[in-house]
Amino acid sequence: MNTSINLSPDLVVEHIQPSTWGKANKLHIKKIISEFAHERLIHPSLYHHDGVWGFYNLQSNIPEIKYRFKAKIKALYHWAIDENSIEKTNNNVDEKLDSLAFISEFKNTLGITSSILPVYMEEITATICARSYTLSKNNLNSEELIRASYQEVEHSMTEGHPCFVANNGRIGYDSIDYLKYTPEANKEIQLIWLAGHKSRAVFSSIEEVSYQSLLNQELDKATQTKFNSVLIEKGINPEEYFFIPVHPWQWFNKLTSIFAPDIASQKLVCLGYSSDSYFAQQAIRTFFNKSHPTKFYVKTALSILNMGFMRGLSPYYMESTPHITEWVEKTLGSDQFLKEKGFSMLSEVATIGYRNSHYEELGRTVAHNKMLAALWRDTPISKIKDDERLLTMAALLHIDNQEKAFLPELIKKSGLNVSEWMKRYLDVYFSPLLHCFYYYDIAFMPHGENIILVLDNNNIPVHAFIKDITEEVMLYNQEIELPEKVKRIQIIDEPDDIKMQSFFSDIFDCFFRFLSSLLDEHTEFSENQFWKLVTDCILEYQSCFPELNEKFKKYDLFISSFDCCCLNRLQLKNNQQMIDLSNPSINLQFAGKLDNPIAIFKKEQKEMNQFMKHEKL
Repeated sequence: MNTSINLSPDLVVEHIQPSTWGKANKLHIKKIISEFAHERLIHPSLYHHDGVWGFYNLQSNIPEIKYRFKAKIKALYHWAIDENSIEKTNNNVDEKLDSLAFISEFKNTLGITSSILPVYMEEITATICARSYTLSKNNLNSEELIRASYQEVEHSMTEGHPCFVANNGRIGYDSIDYLKYTPEANKEIQLIWLAGHKSRAVFSSIEEVSYQSLLNQELDKATQTKFNSVLIEKGINPEEYFFIPVHPWQWFNKLTSIFAPDIASQKLVCLGYSSDSYFAQQAIRTFFNKSHPTKFYVKTALSILNMGFMRGLSPYYMESTPHITEWVEKTLGSDQFLKEKGFSMLSEVATIGYRNSHYEELGRTVAHNKMLAALWRDTPISKIKDDERLLTMAALLHIDNQEKAFLPELIKKSGLNVSEWMKRYLDVYFSPLLHCFYYYDIAFMPHGENIILVLDNNNIPVHAFIKDITEEVMLYNQEIELPEKVKRIQIIDEPDDIKMQSFFSDIFDCFFRFLSSLLDEHTEFSENQFWKLVTDCILEYQSCFPELNEKFKKYDLFISSFDCCCLNRLQLKNNQQMIDLSNPSINLQFAGKLDNPIAIFKKEQKEMNQFMKHEKL
């Protein structure tokens, strides 16, 4: 395969035009102000209110530079800003909106250090470049996305993580890489395969999957024969090696130099490209098999910096991954409540990790020790009926280039009203997460990109899949005896309020905050109506399991307020590794309290119950 793209120099920047750049900056500054105000990093001051909109001033660290805009402050201290109202003045003279300038103008307020600032600004620039690209593309609009395939929707997403301001950095990709490897570029990719000697490589899998059965599924016989021939021609016994798929970028930019000693000693041998074509997913190092959709997803190590982490894969973590999958599947797979809700996991069935002996002594957490590993995950394609379709949950927050929200259009086509549709959605997404936590003491990281919704042929939610399980699952029950290779998921001595962050931060603040605001702005369904449905969902679940009443009291979802967990503060503090994945809570950043939007409904119910009790007396 020819890895080069014959591009004229100006082709890689044709999306960076005055109109798209200006719009991308306007949208991005809207997000910056909204999220930084939400995290109390900046403090806009109200100077007028017309009954609907508040009008705000924002003073930068430079006395002459000020911003003005109008916004609605909604539930969970969410700032819904009209981007067309944002104005910047310098000595009372209007200036163009510029995200990079904004970061510089507020760098003292943000507390970002001089060592972190350049890379953070590079991430901001890359994020705006990506938004300029999606603005210039002839993307499907919200109505067209309703009829689109699973992968068409996947590649039409434009926003990235809803909370992070620098969420599409991908530091390491050059301008050609961007057009080849990003999900929004929507290009087919072939993976490179290596042979790793078994003295350095470790294969791990669930019981049902052997190494050979994995190869037989993922590589046809002709490809296996070709790869074996490469080794035999070098005088090498194929039986002494494992085959490892790698991202082409990783091979050309990292492995050929950092693993050169292993290549020279033939501990690591390049086999070439396999024949299947893949699509990069929103999780940029994960691939969907376009040639054979029922084959596994493939997740590869990718040493680019994106959203607070180098996106490698630890061979040490990979060794235990299938064992964790088996334990979680065994624990939850037969649960009747989860079966009724149609909630299931996309299991991580096999892994291969390769260890670099020259870097191992530097520690397992060093990025250089996370450069060569692969993971295979179940695909949902083979798990749905012919009259069902798949949809990334991230799409529920999608707004197209014409500023039209996707979710209201999807609901219209379903034949249900907003309330009915959202009830179905909460039933397949939120109810199972409640059950996993309260019944099994298990919490996941269920953000939009980690959940795949299953819709029936009327576009109504009927099931949900959760993925990226083993790196992010947490078990809070300390009394359960776990197998040795599963023990890393068991969280010891975590404060109760931190345990609740899996709901308050991951679900309420990082997803429902945006979902409720979108419905409020793009439909006639108010925020209060949405949060009332969330309340009803919780109370309905609690009524099904009265034996858990003490747990419901201990981990009370109806408390009046909770700590605001601040993701941008994390990234501003350390954009190379925001948190220690082996103990995530020690790095968390909090600022202020958020009023719990469901507390009022529990209070109203309590008052109603007291009234009814009084009436009976």
